[in-house]
Amino acid sequence: MTQRKLYLQPDGLSLEQQSESPLLAGGPYSFSHCIRATREDNGSLRRDRVAAKALGPEDQARLEALVKPRATFAGIDMTRPSVMGVVNVTPDSFSDGGQRFDADKAIEDGLAMWKAGAAIVDVGGESTRPGAEPVPDEEEKRRVLPVVRELSAQGVRVSIDSYHASVLEAAVEAGAVAINDITALCGDPRSLEVVAASGVPVILMHMQGRPQTMQKSPSYDDVALDVFDFLEERIHRCLEAGIARERIAVDPGVGFGKTLQHNLELLNRLALFHGLGCPILLGISRKSFISHLCGKLEPKERGPGTLAATLAGWARGVQMHRVHDVDEALQALQVWTAIDACAQQDAVD
Repeated sequence: MTQRKLYLQPDGLSLEQQSESPLLAGGPYSFSHCIRATREDNGSLRRDRVAAKALGPEDQARLEALVKPRATFAGIDMTRPSVMGVVNVTPDSFSDGGQRFDADKAIEDGLAMWKAGAAIVDVGGESTRPGAEPVPDEEEKRRVLPVVRELSAQGVRVSIDSYHASVLEAAVEAGAVAINDITALCGDPRSLEVVAASGVPVILMHMQGRPQTMQKSPSYDDVALDVFDFLEERIHRCLEAGIARERIAVDPGVGFGKTLQHNLELLNRLALFHGLGCPILLGISRKSFISHLCGKLEPKERGPGTLAATLAGWARGVQMHRVHDVDEALQALQVWTAIDACAQQDAVD
């Protein structure tokens, strides 16, 4: 028997609050319509644009996931955009060329990001650029633990960017308050158990393949729906392991096993992922798709493109934005949200 799956992608997002337009993830944006997709396991796919008020009983579970207000995540308010600062304690990061491989420099820059207004600082000790090789657990811990420990001691909210269970355990013990796993807890057989026992929230990211192979001819039937399905399955595995949905955020993994067109489709259809019922993290900072669109730019020259994609994400309701340039991202988001506030006031008046 053919199996059918239904998806709802909010459409017609607006700051105008109308009774027939539900709020997306608790606000501030409402949506008047949904792109309603039905996909069967024989490969057939149908899309229709349906008014939100006209959605039927079979749509209600998806609709409830879209509109349910998000709880705070690692102490961060999910009703407004927030910024996660990136601290790569690696010798081979694609974005900064190993400038923070020295622990003192990494701590200094992490503190600067926090003081600039980052809601959380993401510390990682293994490069995940295309072609990067894995780092042994002990070496990864040697790199990240002094940074996590010192930043946490100075009051910084820290997440650990790793998929190795032993690193996750040690980083949480050192003060990390969230886990950011590019493998969605698939990369280590102990990860689910470790995260469940830790009590801290986790960010599940989609990646096709591994960093060594992910950019070798990635393919999808429908990139947004395929990524959605993967993340939904990983959420179910987390729930089964005892990790509450309120402790889970998702990241569609722009740049991880995707072509330029895949990345653009994901960015355009980001609102779909609110249907998972979790906050969304968007990591697009300095990524190569910006150069593919704008010319052969070095990573540090991709700031304007990063800001454009960040604002596009917030316009689709993305709550958390992972960036290298905290000051610039916050400035852009603050201006955007100030304009939004005027639009909301005009709607009330």
